Amino acid sequence: MQRNNLFFFAAWIVSIVAMLGSLFFSEIRHFVPCEMCWYQRILMYPLVLVLSFAALREDYHMKYLIMMFSIIGLCFSVYHYMEQKVPGFGSVKPCVGGVPCSTQYINWGGFITIPFLAGTAFLLITICMLLVKRPVQK
Repeated sequence: MQRNNLFFFAAWIVSIVAMLGSLFFSEIRHFVPCEMCWYQRILMYPLVLVLSFAALREDYHMKYLIMMFSIIGLCFSVYHYMEQKVPGFGSVKPCVGGVPCSTQYINWGGFITIPFLAGTAFLLITICMLLVKRPVQK
């Protein structure tokens, strides 16, 4: 297994764990996703497929598409986390309907929430893509 393929595979595993984690929280624990959670899911779920193709084909150029999804997802996660943890920040954008984005279903250790977990996954995927290097032409 080549070095680049290892980073694609590691990022793929992270995306699978993130997808299964979000499905666990919504389908098994019955946590209703808020609007920001849906945006993060929209950006994470396709990464499972894209990363699997990138790992199988060892396609260096897919790293840019993957990074675009992961960096945008990281921005959504940081914003969502700030809505939950920074007093007064949640009222900047009122919730459209359903569950407010400031709802904290989990709060492990006083700082680990669902957007924190999603942000960690997006950050790990971004780091893996930054470690992917252009293949040497023979």
